[in-house]
Amino acid sequence: MTHIPIVFIRHGETDWNAVGRLQGHRDIPLNDRGRGQARRNGRAIAESFLDIGNFDFVASPLVRARETMEIVRTSLNLEPAGYRLDDRLKEVHHGAWEGFTDEELAEHDPHAAARRRSDLWHFIPSGGESYELLSERVWGWFATLDHPAVVVAHGGVGRVLRRRILDIDPHVAVAEVFPQDKVFHWQDGTETVI
Repeated sequence: MTHIPIVFIRHGETDWNAVGRLQGHRDIPLNDRGRGQARRNGRAIAESFLDIGNFDFVASPLVRARETMEIVRTSLNLEPAGYRLDDRLKEVHHGAWEGFTDEELAEHDPHAAARRRSDLWHFIPSGGESYELLSERVWGWFATLDHPAVVVAHGGVGRVLRRRILDIDPHVAVAEVFPQDKVFHWQDGTETVI
């Protein structure tokens, strides 16, 4: 649980999101729909928060998160580049599986794909990391948080943060849909979605 407010935004859609490709650490830009989602989220923050000028703005260094943050900040009439990056906010690393869809993986390696489906929290693809490992990395960042923050990162990052902040079962948390056209506000063990 955190008493420090966190406003969390998943990056907008990319062409790989649109077709269900695992992106992980691949640096894929937003598509037009993703840019629209980022603008929508920036407006939602502007309408819902009286003063976020004293918030820390931090993003994953991957281009889809940076572009989303810059669009959000522009929507808030803030200098687009006035934020910092943190490598610990990168998406879960899918290793050798990056670039594939679930259907392609099931065809290519049905046994590993079945293991992944049965225990997404612990499964580690070749050269990648599990959501459990991602959680440790992201929680390392979270432990340094001493200021209200607007965060732009990834679906996996949002899921593991949500899991810890709201005390959700890890297997449930990583299986939940995490939309790109919503803003999550977490504080005092509660969640507001705008």
